[in-house]
Amino acid sequence: MRKLWGRLTSVNVQKAVWALDEAGLAYERIDAGGAHGVVHDPAYRAKNPNGLVPTLEEDGFVLWESNAILRYVAAMAPSLAPPADPRMRAHIEQWLDWQATSFTPAMRDAFWQLYRSANPDRAVIDASVKRTEAFAAILDAHLTGRDYAVGDGFSIADIALGCAAHRWLNLPAERIERPALRRWYDRLAARPGAARALGEPIS
Repeated sequence: MRKLWGRLTSVNVQKAVWALDEAGLAYERIDAGGAHGVVHDPAYRAKNPNGLVPTLEEDGFVLWESNAILRYVAAMAPSLAPPADPRMRAHIEQWLDWQATSFTPAMRDAFWQLYRSANPDRAVIDASVKRTEAFAAILDAHLTGRDYAVGDGFSIADIALGCAAHRWLNLPAERIERPALRRWYDRLAARPGAARALGEPIS
């Protein structure tokens, strides 16, 4: 039985859940991380020495890092199969890396201050929002005139970027309205896989 370890409020677990659902792959999700604990247990650390979520477990095969899980699921699922064109594949990889190294890290401080701090630091929030706005502008410009992040079809780039955009667009902070980003996000959010992955309140 395929198992996915991780709480559904984690943006990285959301990516894995969305991909598995889009792929039509059966799995059991086990709450781990945050208030659920588990990630510090020796048995879990034997699977994922980082003590983070998500972790995918499948017939003795264990995989962690959310974007690695996205790539693995896409390799198994015709509906998410990478395009044959190596340049289009490279663009998908590009946006996966950009999400993980630029867009999501930029908003991390604002998220932690707004949701996890007893005494939010407004200066830290404002600085994080300002950093994220620069990346939101990049994504908005890229999505202008596009239905999907890469090419003419849905891909794991949309999943990774969509989960990050979900967090950004729902932060209780003032943002510059980005019409193309909003239109693309609303289109993605209507997908059944997104509804399952993004249905929990942000926390």
